[in-house]
Amino acid sequence: MTTLVVATGNPGKIAELTAALAPSGITVLGLDALDDATPIPETGATFEDNARSKAEGYSVRTTHLVVADDSGLEVDALEGAPGVLSARYGSPTLSDPARCKAILKALTDTPDAERTARFRCVLALARRGLTLATFDGVVEGTILRELRGKNGFGYDPIFFHPPSGRAFGELSREEKERVSHRGQAIGTLLAAIARGEVS
Repeated sequence: MTTLVVATGNPGKIAELTAALAPSGITVLGLDALDDATPIPETGATFEDNARSKAEGYSVRTTHLVVADDSGLEVDALEGAPGVLSARYGSPTLSDPARCKAILKALTDTPDAERTARFRCVLALARRGLTLATFDGVVEGTILRELRGKNGFGYDPIFFHPPSGRAFGELSREEKERVSHRGQAIGTLLAAIARGEVS
């Protein structure tokens, strides 16, 4: 495997995948490499549903392997929300900081001990409309009461990672990749590639 199309328009996800895969000699292309980059609706009930549908849908538009990510934040006090709606929580037009503040507002009266949450990620790898494999990762943490840090994207500034003692927004990209949900999923993808299980 030398080239992968990453099926996302999120520059943060593309940057993380590029940084993780480049050392293995894999060239990462974005959706702009496709003649038809028409978005594929994310209508699945789970992260895996959405990852599979995007990977399969885009993979019929290219000769390259396609990897699609679906990931998000699950907050226990919000019954698992925002979940698969993480990118659209509050409103599809909200900025990342505004979305973080919407979560904080929803948790205003929630005690610290009940602010448990996790990031979950599923990567799906597909060719010619068929999913070859999926890879997942989960990282546990808690929701802070204010935004911290300028790094990362999405909900990183409000997600506290106890083993690191910091919010994801305070971690460098390299630090985050070592412990994050997406970093775990990428790690299992790279291991499968190394074993020759996908090509």
